[in-house]
Amino acid sequence: MIIDSHQHFWKYEPIKHVWIDDEMAVIRDDFLPADLQKVYTENGVDGCVAVQADQTLAETDFLLDLSSEHDFIKGVVGWADLRNERIDHVLERYHLEKKLKGWRHVVQGEPDHNFLLRPDFLRGISFLEKYEYTYDILIFPHQLGATLEFVKHFPHQKFVIDHIAKPYIKDGFFYGWATLMREVAKHENVHCKMSGMITEADYNNWTTEQLHPYMNLVLEAFGAERLMYGSDWPVCLVAGNYSAVKNIVSDFIQALSTSEQKAIMGENAVAFYNL
Repeated sequence: MIIDSHQHFWKYEPIKHVWIDDEMAVIRDDFLPADLQKVYTENGVDGCVAVQADQTLAETDFLLDLSSEHDFIKGVVGWADLRNERIDHVLERYHLEKKLKGWRHVVQGEPDHNFLLRPDFLRGISFLEKYEYTYDILIFPHQLGATLEFVKHFPHQKFVIDHIAKPYIKDGFFYGWATLMREVAKHENVHCKMSGMITEADYNNWTTEQLHPYMNLVLEAFGAERLMYGSDWPVCLVAGNYSAVKNIVSDFIQALSTSEQKAIMGENAVAFYNL
């Protein structure tokens, strides 16, 4: 079974999706389940986890509506303002939605490098375990120090780092990111998605060989049991196509045992998100 642990849907709106700049113009379009289902049929993918892109409760509801209409959407990672004083009530209300598996905040876009460590955000995260929710950590490498402190606060909360923490592959920066990723990985409740790599490299000139040091590092640090494949579709289309993204991971893990390959390509996502 192949499960894509990370993809997005949206109806394109220039103001809402202002982060899609001119270099990413190819994804200034609608991307909906009918589009992805065709891609999955072509690539032998059985299901996915739909992850928020917009920071509104309306986005969470939008993804949940899509998941109710399309069985291949196995789970949803939504957004809620975890800093809200009434966040416990919000989480309780959404707990009735069985396909809602976890939450995410676009921390990479926060100007405060220590956003994860602010008391109101920590308070919000503290309620997730109560409802058996996961949390996706979306950061840039300069936020890894705060992330290390952050995960220490919650030793029993299920975390996953999106896009291997978006290392600056295009610039060839490695060692600072690698040092902190190793430290974060020492916390066994933290997992990592092998996703989003080609869009951190040069969109037009990346090579698989450039990605290998980063993939080797996360495999060494997290082990096959805490890694999961994700495409980051449709964002990945700015630098390639779905097949290329899937093959980057599936080819890289060929030397692993069959059981380890199955874990990374789907079983770990099923277990982590309780799909």
